[in-house]
Amino acid sequence: MKKIIITTLSVLVLAVLARFLVYTYNGWKSAQQKKNAAAPGVIVKEVETKDVIRKFEAPGRIVSVSRIDVVARISGYLTKSYFKEGDYVKKGQVLFEIEPQEYQLAAEKAKANLKNSEAQLTYYEKQLVRASELVKKDYIAKAQYDQTLAQRDSYRAQVQLNKSAYQDALRNLSYTKVTAPVDGQVGMIKITVGNYVTAQSGMLTTINSIDPIYVSFPMDTKMYSELLKVDKDPFVKRKVDLYFPSGMKYNYVGTQDFHDNNVDDTTGSIMMRATFPNPDGILINGDYVSLYIYSSEKENLPVVPQVAVMENPQYKYVYKLDEKGLPQIQKVETMGQEDQDWIIKSGLNKGDKVIVEGLQFVIPGNKVRILSGEEIQKMKEKIKEDEKSIQSEN
Repeated sequence: MKKIIITTLSVLVLAVLARFLVYTYNGWKSAQQKKNAAAPGVIVKEVETKDVIRKFEAPGRIVSVSRIDVVARISGYLTKSYFKEGDYVKKGQVLFEIEPQEYQLAAEKAKANLKNSEAQLTYYEKQLVRASELVKKDYIAKAQYDQTLAQRDSYRAQVQLNKSAYQDALRNLSYTKVTAPVDGQVGMIKITVGNYVTAQSGMLTTINSIDPIYVSFPMDTKMYSELLKVDKDPFVKRKVDLYFPSGMKYNYVGTQDFHDNNVDDTTGSIMMRATFPNPDGILINGDYVSLYIYSSEKENLPVVPQVAVMENPQYKYVYKLDEKGLPQIQKVETMGQEDQDWIIKSGLNKGDKVIVEGLQFVIPGNKVRILSGEEIQKMKEKIKEDEKSIQSEN
């Protein structure tokens, strides 16, 4: 009985041991199969450099070149307005009329005084000619001649005085027609017809010039330093693109042609300005827009195809091959696009190898198989065939 028990136990132990060996062997075999499985095929490209135009983004605000407050220059009742609020007006166009009768009468009176003094001057000039002849022949005393000369000079001065008064009266009369000092768009009427106005009444309305128009924008000192590093000349004129809040691009290109001579202590930025043509009046004073400012010179920088760059909530990255040829995650910082490439600010250098195709199969640290030119061509042909097949099915 004892011998049977021992035999049974031995068989059971051998069975468990055999099963353990089989399980271990299968695990080892599976691991070997995974290890020996073909690495995913990928397309690798060396990082190149390219001479690129640097692009900087900034928020901007539209500002009229001229903003004129239209005011009365004389006193009187406002009798007429010749425009509608929001109209586009030309320089010299009449906007308002101030009651002109008083100034018309003053001008006529001044004109009459001038005419009278001119007539008196003409009379005494003739008298002086006669007196000059008579005094030479001793027909009149020298004192009488001097008196005639003094009267002539007095009326000559009176003519000048009356002429100035007449011109001043005409000037005041002209002010009864309040005209536009510049081309532009008229704003709201602040004082309506029927009110009595003076030079101290304040503005009647405003005019904002339209074409050209300014867009002012702040640029932080770090960004400005990068721009100067590329262009080297702080006074060079740069191309500027404008985008509306809707994302639509403005049809005309602007020129950055001014920067302030100091840095704002609060924001640490320098105020700059671009000038845009605005023939259609689309850009409106006070509106907020987005700008892209382009360097006038090019900078040689690393670039990688856009398809090679991936992004998570924290950063952008690429799969870069290390010295062993294994893919590793490499964080990158970009600074805009150039054609189909990302411009690399940091993270990559010329000659680095990055994966551009087959990214979905890559596991950091695991081997990859770099496809040959022939394999790449076959893959492209396969993709085209698949696309045709999909199109035919649709």
